[in-house]
Amino acid sequence: MVPLGAEALRTGRTGGGVRVRGWSGRSGLAKVDLYTRGTVYLLVWVALFALTLLMLTRPVRLGTHPVVAVGAPLLAVANGVLSTLLARHAMDAYLRQGPVPPGLVGRAAAAAALATGTALWLAATVGMEGMLPMALSTALIPFVTAHCLIVRRRTTVLIHAGVLALLAVLVPLTGRGTAETLFTVGTVAFSIGWLAFTARISMWVLAVMWELREARDVQARLAVAEERLRFGRDLHDVLGRNLAVIALKSELAVQLAQRGGERRALEQMTEVQRIARESQREVRDVVRGYRGADLRTELDGARGVLGAAGISCTVDSADAGPPAEELPAEVQSALAWVVREATTNVLRHGDAAHCAIGLTTTAGAAVLTVENDGVRGRSVPGAPGTGLTGLRERLAVLGGTLDAGPAPGARFRLTARVPVPAGGTDLPRQEPPAPAGGTDDPARAGGAADERPPGAEPGGTERGAVV
Repeated sequence: MVPLGAEALRTGRTGGGVRVRGWSGRSGLAKVDLYTRGTVYLLVWVALFALTLLMLTRPVRLGTHPVVAVGAPLLAVANGVLSTLLARHAMDAYLRQGPVPPGLVGRAAAAAALATGTALWLAATVGMEGMLPMALSTALIPFVTAHCLIVRRRTTVLIHAGVLALLAVLVPLTGRGTAETLFTVGTVAFSIGWLAFTARISMWVLAVMWELREARDVQARLAVAEERLRFGRDLHDVLGRNLAVIALKSELAVQLAQRGGERRALEQMTEVQRIARESQREVRDVVRGYRGADLRTELDGARGVLGAAGISCTVDSADAGPPAEELPAEVQSALAWVVREATTNVLRHGDAAHCAIGLTTTAGAAVLTVENDGVRGRSVPGAPGTGLTGLRERLAVLGGTLDAGPAPGARFRLTARVPVPAGGTDLPRQEPPAPAGGTDDPARAGGAADERPPGAEPGGTERGAVV
């Protein structure tokens, strides 16, 4: 399974096809991914460059046949190209982001074997005094670096042991003595073993980071699913019994009307009407409980959530007016929603290391600021987030404002301001404009009284609530 966002992080492309330019525009995981993959590619191509120079300079300088002088470096390049392709697919396979194409391992192994054999042949024919250990190491490193990512550690050790045993037999055939053979085999063993270990441990670290990313995404989805289940359970508890009673009494009223008991049927329907209104009130209570938020709880929760995500969070409060706990309930709820949305944005859209939350209360207003250093790049013009739009609508009802945008020092700042009357009394609410076409509330359409809690919209929900 490909992890969520893996392709976007690896290629630097967002969901809208906009390419992220530059190192600073990438997230922390994308930087580690790019660095790790680049390190593996660098190991392959440094070895390729060294092998090409060894095969190119020595035969040419000693007057070897032109076919050998040209063919040996081309063989080294082919070894590097095939090993690079294998490394790319091997890294994807290690991270479970894609399979290795069939036959690619065999072609890369054949190229590595031919390059190794060519190095041994050149050592036997033109000498290559002192250069054979490096030539053999650079011939094997490109393939070994990639291949160790797609087999188990035990298999890698067995393959290395077999290659070293074969070299211990072939190197003496080039005219090397026992001491030089042991030095050559030891150098090759250390080179391929160390680089295979480096490549594998680097990809292991990257895989752990991917798993942490997936775990955080799964945790967020589970939290949303749990909240939906809880909301559905509460609605079921509220409406299930009442709807069952309404159905039974309606059926009873129909039967009474059919038997001529109009008076008793009217009594049953009056009871149905009472239960329906009671159900409407209970649904509003449920929705109000979900839409309400406590400011102090949200501030503590923001500190805890950001800290768990590795983001340092500080909360500063300056009370020149009424303390935060004595602010009107509507102001506290609105600012609590700002804290919740800002915290979510820091986790989802930023790459912050520090977040500072400040709350200033005066006799005339309460000002909340949330500032973080996780600016990734310029926002797409004309595409404001729905969360900030909802916050602006919520604050506008109380006469408040919300400003969000870049701040000096590559930071992002969100500022919410809500007026607070003297004495901390409740604020006069500014009703939003009624939608065109009137209301579709059945009670209003029929002219019946509809008692709504403060801030509730027609139909029984608060502004912004979804039932």
